[in-house]
Amino acid sequence: MSITAFILFVIIVGITLVITYWAAKRTKTASEFYTAGGGLNGWQNGLAIAGDYLSAASFLGIAGAIALNGFDGFFYSIGYLVAYLVVLYIVAEPLRNLGKYTLADMITARFNQKKIRAVAAINTIAIVIFYMIAQLVGAGALIQLLLGIDYWIAVLIVGIMMTIYVLFGGMTATSWVQIIKAALLMLGTVIISFLVLMKFHFNLFNMFTEVKNATPHGENFLHPGIKYKDPIDTISITLALVLGTAGLPHILMRFFTVKDAKTARSSVAVATWVVGLFYILTIFLGFGAAAFVGSEKIIQANAAGNMAAPLLAQVLGGDFLMSFVSAVAFATILAVVAGLVLSGASAFAHDIYGQIIKKGNITEKQQVSAARYSCISVAALSIILALFAQKMNVAFLVSLAFCVAASANLPVILFTIYWKKFNTAGAITGMLSGLASSLILVIISPNVIAPEPGTAIIVGKPLISLTNPAIISVPIGFLGAYLGTVLSPKRDDKKFAEVTVKANTGLK
Repeated sequence: MSITAFILFVIIVGITLVITYWAAKRTKTASEFYTAGGGLNGWQNGLAIAGDYLSAASFLGIAGAIALNGFDGFFYSIGYLVAYLVVLYIVAEPLRNLGKYTLADMITARFNQKKIRAVAAINTIAIVIFYMIAQLVGAGALIQLLLGIDYWIAVLIVGIMMTIYVLFGGMTATSWVQIIKAALLMLGTVIISFLVLMKFHFNLFNMFTEVKNATPHGENFLHPGIKYKDPIDTISITLALVLGTAGLPHILMRFFTVKDAKTARSSVAVATWVVGLFYILTIFLGFGAAAFVGSEKIIQANAAGNMAAPLLAQVLGGDFLMSFVSAVAFATILAVVAGLVLSGASAFAHDIYGQIIKKGNITEKQQVSAARYSCISVAALSIILALFAQKMNVAFLVSLAFCVAASANLPVILFTIYWKKFNTAGAITGMLSGLASSLILVIISPNVIAPEPGTAIIVGKPLISLTNPAIISVPIGFLGAYLGTVLSPKRDDKKFAEVTVKANTGLK
């Protein structure tokens, strides 16, 4: 066990617990628990969004994917970055104007139906579970490498910590942990990128030449096709990444933490700059790991490549830099999983319990209590599932969450805002068809079924070759929403006009 790493981990945990204690004294009402009372300004929420978005998949998974697969790994960086344009120009403002606490609130602003709220909550929980598993797998591998403890113990530690943040501090604690984590993550990434460039004498052409000579892939390292040999599969993954962000519940929930739509837009602008800079720098993390660590050592530390960034930090800056980077990665995971737990708990407590079971007849105290019990349930389920997903690359796991979000949530969000004829039947059909198709296609894909023992959950021949089925499931989600609408006679043009005014002006 590294003493330096242990000390830095303790410092990170100590800071976050102090924030949680401070936030707990300010979290009494449901609004404060779910959305920090809408009290964050643009730059604060922008940094918090970036902190929520720059997850273990970004820092650990993408660096490893680029180091092992070259250009193919960089697809994740491109997709995640471009996705923010969809959020900025299409979703952010209408969502803030129509919603209150959750995605279901936004949809039921037009369709006041329990069935819609229930399906939207189920979608949210499914996406949160996928995303949460990725974070916990990354955390387990990281702490196992640094502190020398068993993977399952590491997962339990992170699970307990994230539950404490949300249980006591709610959105206020979660937001400030994300803000601090975003600043630390950018600092660590900039330092490593600078050291990598310095090794290459600040010559990008020299970097490309040396990297391709240092990897077993040679010239192919700089071209697509090492991992994703099928162009359709490549398009499918990119589609999931670009469209998925606009349907991720824990990202969408952040727009309710500001006072109005104008502040929501400025939040996305700040987040886009931070996220953009980070994803540009991932190329230096990946190339640096490929050149100075080597694929053999990366795979030896973690078969999926999740430890590439910490190992690169050790080569460039010794144990201290590795410990700092690992502690930052740990903070990254804690911040993201706290946001995920909160969005999953909100779906349970606010949508299912508060609005469906209690029919809105629920006190502030009951809402907060229900949310806290839900936090424990979501965290426990995610921990159990993460124990069986140790060998999966975290960037890939997150891409599956993006696939479900793009297929099940995005079609309904867009049609709710922009299609006059859209109705209740269309909303329910769209969400269920998108969710069911994406989950079924993932189950029969090479990620779950593979011929080689140990490479997937089930040994056998996959029924489809796509590693991410978004190219099929996203059109199914849109088609389901369309067919459900045109085959149902019910219309409510007056409600659409009302929603259009609210979405564009914020008037209530």
